[in-house]
Amino acid sequence: MGDEFKDDYRKALPKDLVQQLTQRSAWRATAAILHDIAVLAAAIGAALYFWPNPLVIVAAVIVIGTRQHALFVIAHDAAHYLLFQNRKINDFAGRACATVQGLSMCTYRVIHRLHHNNLYGELDPDTALHGGYPRGKAYLVKKLLKDLSGFTAWKTYAYFLGGAPALNTGTNVALRPLDDTSGKLRSEARTDRNLVIAFHILLFALFAWSGYLVQYLVLWILPLVTVVQAILRLRAIAEHGATTDLSSPLTAARTNLAPAWLRWALFPHNVNYHVEHHLYASVPQHNLPALHSAMVKHGLLEGAGVVPFRVTLTKIFAERAPRTPAAAETARTARAA
Repeated sequence: MGDEFKDDYRKALPKDLVQQLTQRSAWRATAAILHDIAVLAAAIGAALYFWPNPLVIVAAVIVIGTRQHALFVIAHDAAHYLLFQNRKINDFAGRACATVQGLSMCTYRVIHRLHHNNLYGELDPDTALHGGYPRGKAYLVKKLLKDLSGFTAWKTYAYFLGGAPALNTGTNVALRPLDDTSGKLRSEARTDRNLVIAFHILLFALFAWSGYLVQYLVLWILPLVTVVQAILRLRAIAEHGATTDLSSPLTAARTNLAPAWLRWALFPHNVNYHVEHHLYASVPQHNLPALHSAMVKHGLLEGAGVVPFRVTLTKIFAERAPRTPAAAETARTARAA
């Protein structure tokens, strides 16, 4: 699952095609951000207009949660330097999309690099979330309900603000990604994290002073600590959970094919093309469908984890299966999630 494997696939597609697919598009990135902002504004506006109608508020909280998650996916692209060609603009946009949710894009950039470089390895910080599946329907339902209750949000924020996301009980080592990076990236991450915290302290004070604190808590914070948590878990498990062959990204990751409405709600901005993303992490989200088609045309996805989302659901909600040694190790890592 190392760089040699990925290099073989990069050489399999025509060089000019790869160069074309890796081109950033400022207008597409801007349009994606504006779409999410517009939906957020519409949902919040509707809720405030009909306040305090419970049905409208519940619907608004769900829609707001999907777009908060969508902005996180935008920040994910920025962490890969894929939004804008100009890196200052790229980082400004990515940090803004993350900051409004209380997340640090610069910290996530460091953490996410470890996930790509150590997929399902002992240094993969995401294994605590998606490893060890399937564990039975009741187990995953219980986890998702706990997410929707808001009781797991603190773990997400500890992760995205640079805390250790999990303890690998196999090695008894706490994963602290900020300790394993350059001084420059570490400094950027810590500065960004401090600015995020300061921003939200000021925002809380502003809404408290203006008399809209309850609306802010219900229509912004509540979706963040409930809906977004469940979506993040379900998507992470859909991308990597219940995999049996960890020898390559073709089978250790999964591309989920789904109708447009479900992609909008759960897999925004083409994040469902996850096998393709792991093999070609330099391709921005708007070109992932074209990358998928090119890989299919060249026979590069034969035997890969490319399945309809309904098939993924049967896999991740299945009863616990006999564990291989590798699965047992990832399950031990995941116990802290």
